[in-house]
Amino acid sequence: MATLSSPNMFRMPYSSHYELSSNYEPFLSYQKRSLLPLQWRRKRTFLPFRLCVAQAGDSSSTSSTRGQQTQSFLSFLCPLLKLIGGTDPSAPRNELLERTTSGISTLARLPWGSKVSPEIAELSKTRTTFRPLQLYEFEACPFCRRVREALTELDLSAEIYPCPKGSIHHRSIVQEKGGKEQFPFLVDANTGVNLYESGEIVKYLFRTYGDGRNPSPGILESTIFTGWVPTLMRAGRGMTRWHFAVTEIPSKKLELFSYENNQFARIVREALCELELPYILHNAGIGSGSLPQQVQVPSLVDPNTGMRLENHEEICDYLFSRYRSKESKADS
Repeated sequence: MATLSSPNMFRMPYSSHYELSSNYEPFLSYQKRSLLPLQWRRKRTFLPFRLCVAQAGDSSSTSSTRGQQTQSFLSFLCPLLKLIGGTDPSAPRNELLERTTSGISTLARLPWGSKVSPEIAELSKTRTTFRPLQLYEFEACPFCRRVREALTELDLSAEIYPCPKGSIHHRSIVQEKGGKEQFPFLVDANTGVNLYESGEIVKYLFRTYGDGRNPSPGILESTIFTGWVPTLMRAGRGMTRWHFAVTEIPSKKLELFSYENNQFARIVREALCELELPYILHNAGIGSGSLPQQVQVPSLVDPNTGMRLENHEEICDYLFSRYRSKESKADS
């Protein structure tokens, strides 16, 4: 079982779903250090509500009627929040408000997406190597959140392909593979299954990778009541692609050690979504049985630059600086 090592992190074991490499050495024996230039260390001021509709199209059931109602609600909510919102996710923020709003979001979803049951932890130790799951989603979507919660509880890692509004890469892939831009969308190359609808995806994951177990009590039913809280509290962060994000996808996927309901990992995932950066999500839920070493949450490895970071503020500053378009750097 993990122990709380500081107010913003759990030390968790390392994931066995991907091969261990030298990139992870700094996480196996964590030492406090300063890695970023001074110009990246900024006091943040809060960006208020900012939400732009990104087609969710998931109803938490197979009913197309309810899916249309959900999309209609998003279409109404988007302009309302964007009217009073900011537009630049890289701008300085108020860290107290960042922690508070993400903390409330965590409390709203407290029973889900944090822990791995002892039975699943034992099961994960015996899993053989398989091709990584691929999840097309966006951070602010409550139905995508439900699937990420299931991944945490099942101790599963996955390749995440962010699909924010304004996507120039991954939404077209979903359209090509599934025939429509609807999220979340799961691709499992191990079984040949492609799935829309978060409820069906969660049931499939528990059935296939949870030894036939039923989904955790309430994980499906609760979304309609509390699944929207993180979206609203975080003012739609992780929904829209940043217009200054680089247009080229990095040659190697970034790697994030996270679990769904960690309040600081959430902030990092929002940034990755707004930059439309694909990454490998190593789930490190409390009680994980698949990680033989201790690792801090959140932790980011960027194999493209060799950068290794273990603090959410430093990670976000790094991401928005490193993956900002050259044109915007020249204008600034």
